Amino acid sequence: MIPASFDYHAPGTLPEALALLSKYGDDAKVLSGGQSLLPLLKLRLGQTGHLIDIGRIPGLEYIREEGGLLRIGGRTRESALEGSEVIRSRYPILHDTAKVIADPLVRNMATLGGNLAHGDPGNDHPATMLALGAQVVATGPKGERVIPIEQFFLGLFRTALRPDEVLTEIRIPVPPARSGGAYLKLERKVGDYATAAAAAQVTLGSGGAIERVGLALTNVGPTPVKAVDAEKFLVGKKPDAATLGEAAQRAAKAASPSADRRGSVEYKREMARVLATRALKLAVERAGGR
Repeated sequence: MIPASFDYHAPGTLPEALALLSKYGDDAKVLSGGQSLLPLLKLRLGQTGHLIDIGRIPGLEYIREEGGLLRIGGRTRESALEGSEVIRSRYPILHDTAKVIADPLVRNMATLGGNLAHGDPGNDHPATMLALGAQVVATGPKGERVIPIEQFFLGLFRTALRPDEVLTEIRIPVPPARSGGAYLKLERKVGDYATAAAAAQVTLGSGGAIERVGLALTNVGPTPVKAVDAEKFLVGKKPDAATLGEAAQRAAKAASPSADRRGSVEYKREMARVLATRALKLAVERAGGR
């Protein structure tokens, strides 16, 4: 299909982009990688009067550790995450996530910021960012605003970004020693949205007990699901099979999936439990708790 008509803008600087957003307000949408937005426009499931392409703005694509944080530019492509040695060696949960998004052609264009800003509960990075305790930096006419990821996803395709803001950076605390993470996804075919998926990030204490944990689920609710009850249950406990299994059960109870062609409510909730168990187990192994 052909999208409804719109005006295309290609600002060369961030201030130019922000000025356009301020001018057109709710009638404008930001184009980052376009791998989620453009199909919606073509299918006329979404519509905009003004498309503001931030792809020519310099300085929004980077991956660096600085000041105790991993900083990732909002326009950093999935392929850059997948190919980064820093991500591969120190943030395996992010590498797990990037490599299961769509296919290589899409990953060459799709961006991390776009994945988050789209607000789709079927996207893979939101759960990973919840597990990592990330922050989102939104830049608007009045400067930067730092949003904890737990406050970012407001509903189906709804985020805390204001109409005149651009998602410019993602900040992730550098994990302490004896930390590990994993993202596991069930899909009908390679490149599909998840039937269910689980992101787990754990830090083990000197005695082998779980000191910190983040656990979140993909595509089993109108927003990514942060399994708070399961996280609280795990802290201070040894990560044996029974403990991880109970935590996964608690995570699955927090899910509120809808039945569709990917499966029934019961099937999706059970797959969330299975994947949470496996993701926790792999995260513990990567943290050195074999």
